Amino acid sequence: MPRTAPQPIRREDYRPPAFLVDTIDLALELRDEGTIVHSRLSIRRNPETADRTAPLVLDGEELSLTSLLLNGERLGDNRYQLEPQRLVIRDVPDRFELSVTTEIHPHRNTTLSGLYVSGGNYCTQCEAEGFRRITYFPDRPDVMARYTTTIAANKARYPVLLSNGNADGGGDLPGGRHWARWVDPFPKPSYLFALVAGDLVALEDRFTTFSGRDVTLRIYVRAEDRDKCGHAMESLKKAMRWDEEHFGREYDLDLFMIMAVSDFNFGAMENKGLNIFNTKYVLARPETATDADYLGIEGVIAHEYFHNWTGNRVTCRDWFQLSLKEGLTVFRDQEFSSDMNSRAVKRIADVRRLRAAQFPEDAGPTAHPVRPDSYIAIDNFYTPTVYEKGAEVIRMIHTLLGAENFRAGMDLYFVRHDGQAVTCEEFVKAMEDASGVNLAQFRLWYAQAGTPEIEVEEGWDDASGTLALTVRQTLAPTPGQPVKKPMVIPLAIGLLDESGGELPIRLEGEGEALPGTRVLPVRSPEERFRFTGLSKRPAISLLRGFSAPVRLKPFSRERLTFLFAHDGDPFARWEAGQQLATSLLLDMARSWRQGGRSGLDPAFIDALGQTLADHRLDAAFRAEAINLPSEAFLADQMGVADPEAIFAAREAARAAVAARLSEALLAAYQVNQEGGRYRVEPEAIGRRALKNMALSYLAVPGGDPRGLEIAMSQYRHGGNMTDVLSALSLLADRPEPEREAAFADFYERWRDEALVVDKWFALQAMSRLPDTLERIRRLLQHSAFTYGNPNRVYALIANFGTGNPVRFHASDGSGYRFLADQVLILDRRNPQVASRLLPPLGRWRRQTPARQALMRSELQRVLETPQLSKQTYEIASKGLA
Repeated sequence: MPRTAPQPIRREDYRPPAFLVDTIDLALELRDEGTIVHSRLSIRRNPETADRTAPLVLDGEELSLTSLLLNGERLGDNRYQLEPQRLVIRDVPDRFELSVTTEIHPHRNTTLSGLYVSGGNYCTQCEAEGFRRITYFPDRPDVMARYTTTIAANKARYPVLLSNGNADGGGDLPGGRHWARWVDPFPKPSYLFALVAGDLVALEDRFTTFSGRDVTLRIYVRAEDRDKCGHAMESLKKAMRWDEEHFGREYDLDLFMIMAVSDFNFGAMENKGLNIFNTKYVLARPETATDADYLGIEGVIAHEYFHNWTGNRVTCRDWFQLSLKEGLTVFRDQEFSSDMNSRAVKRIADVRRLRAAQFPEDAGPTAHPVRPDSYIAIDNFYTPTVYEKGAEVIRMIHTLLGAENFRAGMDLYFVRHDGQAVTCEEFVKAMEDASGVNLAQFRLWYAQAGTPEIEVEEGWDDASGTLALTVRQTLAPTPGQPVKKPMVIPLAIGLLDESGGELPIRLEGEGEALPGTRVLPVRSPEERFRFTGLSKRPAISLLRGFSAPVRLKPFSRERLTFLFAHDGDPFARWEAGQQLATSLLLDMARSWRQGGRSGLDPAFIDALGQTLADHRLDAAFRAEAINLPSEAFLADQMGVADPEAIFAAREAARAAVAARLSEALLAAYQVNQEGGRYRVEPEAIGRRALKNMALSYLAVPGGDPRGLEIAMSQYRHGGNMTDVLSALSLLADRPEPEREAAFADFYERWRDEALVVDKWFALQAMSRLPDTLERIRRLLQHSAFTYGNPNRVYALIANFGTGNPVRFHASDGSGYRFLADQVLILDRRNPQVASRLLPPLGRWRRQTPARQALMRSELQRVLETPQLSKQTYEIASKGLA
């Protein structure tokens, strides 16, 4: 443990910056022996601060200061104070120019924060606090300056020199070097600064905006990857057009650039005009990328482009407001992907992700509001709560206001705050002012952590044809918030007749019955709603479209069976099937834990079969509908999780489905086989999804031998990575010799494709075979594994901790010891990655007492390690709290 525990930064302590920077001229001399950074800052005292004598404080980490001039005068040691993480200059005038020269060493930078070298190319990552590793600066989002950047480097090794904004000159220098200058006309915070220098090629295209401006588009990659950028470019153009059509937002520079880098802590970064991407979200061709990869690229390209307005032109005042840009932009990219593909399937996928990652976070020791109140390391708050739950908060505003008012609110937000650093409150205020809707109580979604639970009680009066609903909401205590207030919860409902037809809905006191889905705004701990004019008791469809991020107490199995067969809302229909399956699987798990061997209800299997055969539903939806809930989701529904019983019950259920529906599954597999060219289109993606879901049942271990034969054949002859990897993932759980041969063959075929090798590692990390951990330990010694590449670490180590519950939670604690060991190894070189591996150990409260003790012991071991980073310290300490 550090000698002195890191102190938290609190939102309530925010103060405006004492000084503002109007312009910054950067000149970087890139050299292997060390990079020299010259910065010239035009600084003025902030008129909004009361203290007119405050010193100038600049952030800086891992910097060697070589020169410091104020208005051209060199400052002696007595004029400033140099501390480990800041530079303090006292007695400065109200306006002045500060020139700073520092030396940094990007080749030694293993944190991948600031300026570093990856694959022989220089690149930056400055969000959240990386710019301070390049030069001394007030590194906070509410200091927005206009940047001019000049880069000089060896021309042969680094022929491409890029930064934010528009190109503004360049040329040759003595000694085989050259230079380039970039000017960004828009003020931006330091976290949006970007620089790239390398031996790169560009895929180039053009886009004409709706006002007629011509924009050049370039994606920079290694020469051998240029042929894998086509899908990313098409996704970018689609996103640009969509943002114009749906939000009226036009791109504002002459050039939009993307650079793909293999060593990157994040998925991508929205730096103004020069987005830097993990190669995972740029490179794709059918032989190397799956359907999920193609969809992921489309979504992430859109997300980072949309940040140009929701994040760059309007940015956050401080890091507590992170969801102001991230939650809003996730909502925007979700809507874009829904329009490009299947809206129903996209919604299901988003809710699966929310429940898998964010619901457990809300229920655990690191629970925090969408707008956090404190942090030790801001790197730890790039969380599912800020992103995914933040998007759900935006979606609820859209639901409550309606599409027209929401668009008006967005327009007002941009008009008011373009070029500013603002707060979540200012976003909500724009929505209120544009719509006239009071959102005072709704603001609690930003302030309170936790997942509300909803219980609905029905009352039917046959004589009057009236249905009464009593809706109760509760919100459990979370760390630091023992008492909660009731939230505003938009509860979308539908009423169905006995054949599943939609009934018109009339609330008591309304004159006209309105058809389709209605949204009931639940504001109190208990509310009653009465529906009149009904001839027979209807079936209620609740939380349609997942209208709020809540837990809904399930209906009876009889009601769920009816909704699974008939509900016209795709999400509600899928949800009914999932809740029914969950109820049955948990019964099976309890039986297995007590030594019994109860099976899956044949009636439910038949319902799956009917859904499988219902060709009125699109194939992608059917694939989702027949997929059983995950082990992690099932564990989340238990008071005390039992990973072995859940795994055994789920495997038994899959085998029962395969046995009873074998011919129907085989027929679905065969009819959805594709011929001809691989297509990245919703129908084709859906057919592949259904085919491979059918195969996942057919190839269940211990099932029909034909399943293994089909999987092996698909592996050998699959014409695209989606089919090849789907087959290989099924072989990963089989102990037969075919498994070893397939994995060896796969590696030899794709050893030169880094992103494909990541998939190879990931499948082995998530194998349910008993010797998985031993295999992982051997893979750590594999020549293709490196701790220096976050993708590789996430593939092999993170996937074991989050994607393999039955092996991670081994009763001897070996999985816990392994994860803690890896966290400590990584903490010394890349604390951001290390801290992201740790959360599974903090979720010990729902485990058995024996597992709780083992998990706590490993957290304590991590916490007591000398010189632990503040990032890992924060997660470990909260895990034990």
